[in-house]
Amino acid sequence: MKKRILWLLVPLAVCLTLTASALAQDYSFQLTQEVVNVSWNQNGTMAIDYVFTFNNDSGAPPIDYVDVGLPNANYDISSIAADVNGNAISDIQPSTSLSSGVTLGLGDYSIPAGATGTVHVSIPQVTGVLYPDSSDSSYASAVFSPTWFSSQYVHGSTTLTVIFHLPPGVQPQEPRYHSITGWPGSSTPAAGIDSQSRVTYTWTTNQADASTQYTFGASFPSQYVPADSIVRVSALAALGTALGGLLAALSGPLLCLVVFAFFILIIALSVRSAQRRKMQYLPPTISIEGHGIKRGLTAVEAAVLMQQPVDKIFTMILFSVVKKGGAKVTTRDPLKLEVTQPAPQVLQPYEVDFLKAFQIESERDRQLALQNLMVNLIRGVTEKMKGFSRKETIEYYESIIQKAFAEVQAADTPEVKSQRFDENMDWMMADRDFQGRSPQVFVGLPIFMPIWWGSYDPTFRGASAPIAPAAGIPGKAAAPISLPHLPGSDFAASIAHTTQSFAGSVVGNVSSFTGRIANVTNPPPAPRPSMGGGLRGGGGMGGGRCACACACAGCACACAGGGR
Repeated sequence: MKKRILWLLVPLAVCLTLTASALAQDYSFQLTQEVVNVSWNQNGTMAIDYVFTFNNDSGAPPIDYVDVGLPNANYDISSIAADVNGNAISDIQPSTSLSSGVTLGLGDYSIPAGATGTVHVSIPQVTGVLYPDSSDSSYASAVFSPTWFSSQYVHGSTTLTVIFHLPPGVQPQEPRYHSITGWPGSSTPAAGIDSQSRVTYTWTTNQADASTQYTFGASFPSQYVPADSIVRVSALAALGTALGGLLAALSGPLLCLVVFAFFILIIALSVRSAQRRKMQYLPPTISIEGHGIKRGLTAVEAAVLMQQPVDKIFTMILFSVVKKGGAKVTTRDPLKLEVTQPAPQVLQPYEVDFLKAFQIESERDRQLALQNLMVNLIRGVTEKMKGFSRKETIEYYESIIQKAFAEVQAADTPEVKSQRFDENMDWMMADRDFQGRSPQVFVGLPIFMPIWWGSYDPTFRGASAPIAPAAGIPGKAAAPISLPHLPGSDFAASIAHTTQSFAGSVVGNVSSFTGRIANVTNPPPAPRPSMGGGLRGGGGMGGGRCACACACAGCACACAGGGR
């Protein structure tokens, strides 16, 4: 009986050994062909289209996951589409093996041992991929490395084709291609024109190594893309590069001193950078350029588009609601309002929310209501700007602001000047340097307060009198000499005092208040996942890394490491 059991256990052990060996087997395949179309778009973004042809080895496990490296994390994963042999797949997740990339779960369309399969993936938009050309400041540098795979999985030669589609409008004689290191094909690309009349550069070879990183690049005049789509190297990064060279030449105590000073400087710059970021409340999507001007924004919305400080925004809203008869200031320090009931129909939604906030007794709850007001206002402006050019729109509203100042300055009497100021006040306040410019407009002249000024300044309340229409300006009222007036400098100081009241008694610390808003409307990017290995769900493949250390023009790569 013992001998029979022993003989039964021997084949069972062999079976288990063979099964364990099969389960432990790594991927083994050839990437027979890879075609990459890289389109550098008019809005400064990049679109990537990959077609991989895999030949899975006999006896190898199925290819069920494919990792595709991407230049950075500035993409919308919901917009990515993929298919296997023309069959769409929906399992597309952020890669856990790459610093930036996605994992394609092939599911029912996994490529079995001994079979060939074509995997296609399209990434319609990646931002932050253009850099200044290091040899010509008027050019933008577009550099890209296709995804690559670990040499422990892939073998044999690959026919690799990389096609750059340059932005619309670039003329054939304008772009320049970059030199390529280690490329087994011709470093001079074939130039052409695609079906959309865009200039193309094509590099191809049938001797590529799928486990090697190849870096391709071209430069073109930066005028064909929005200026803010070109990533500028920060002062901190430039300083780090310069200090790196200095440290290499130093040693001993002097080196320690320089290192210590460097770290102190890094801390100081990091703190400053964090403070500046707190004040940037617009989401990055609003900087993705569209076309044309968005007209119809209010002065407050235009100021939000210009990303002016929140205390300035609230001051503009306050003057607007008082001017429209929506509220009366009862005390200016601390700022308290008497809200008109019922509210005037002409109020904007954000003005209604502003008055509701000032009806809240709790200081903390009022700040929260004002914070929500700003979040909704920013989101409203962002929605209105979809498809429009932020740059062109800002220039348009800045021209309105300049025209408003010019109309006031052109008025030839204090009465008409003051009236013009009343009419243009909301747009003039949208100027970044309103407090500095407004006294210059009234230099040597008084400002006659409009009839609604008493609702803003309790000290002037009751001093206003009925006024007659101004000669030559039908339906408008001129401010007689008997009305309250202030020197221009005192008026500017009054506006500044209101802004300070918001910064002090209403919202508290402006930086902290704005930081809480920015955390909602422009949250900091999530930390990039660390690069690692390992298999998931029966395996992944690849194992490439994204080094991005380029010696080409622009010195910045849109590179990709492939797989796990």
